[in-house]
Amino acid sequence: MIDTMQMRPINPESVPEAKGGYHNALEVQTVGRMLFISGQIPQTPDGHVPTAPEAQCRLVWQNIQAILADAGMGVDNLVKVTTFLADRRFAEVNTQVRNEVLGTHRPALTVIVTGIFDPEWIIEVEAIAVA
Repeated sequence: MIDTMQMRPINPESVPEAKGGYHNALEVQTVGRMLFISGQIPQTPDGHVPTAPEAQCRLVWQNIQAILADAGMGVDNLVKVTTFLADRRFAEVNTQVRNEVLGTHRPALTVIVTGIFDPEWIIEVEAIAVA
């Protein structure tokens, strides 16, 4: 974690418990930079889209990690993640891969089941990071 940034999870007992590896809110105190990551898709630079749901989830997170690294950040800098899933049946594999990538870090999180731009994609993830 960057020294100029402090994150404090907010999980009041008066609201439903955040299940699935996230906090209800994350307060960020920083004097640094903010990075807004556009929706990342499960596609390689040459246009290949894996067919397996787990491979799509891993590819999306690889893309996010590459963007973070290029900005001099890592997954610990993520403060908000929004995941769009094509179908609820992909929720478990999404959670497994996300938790594997994030380790113990728990940014604020939203998962939305909706139609996605390309019918080949089962997932798209956008994020906000601070440093």
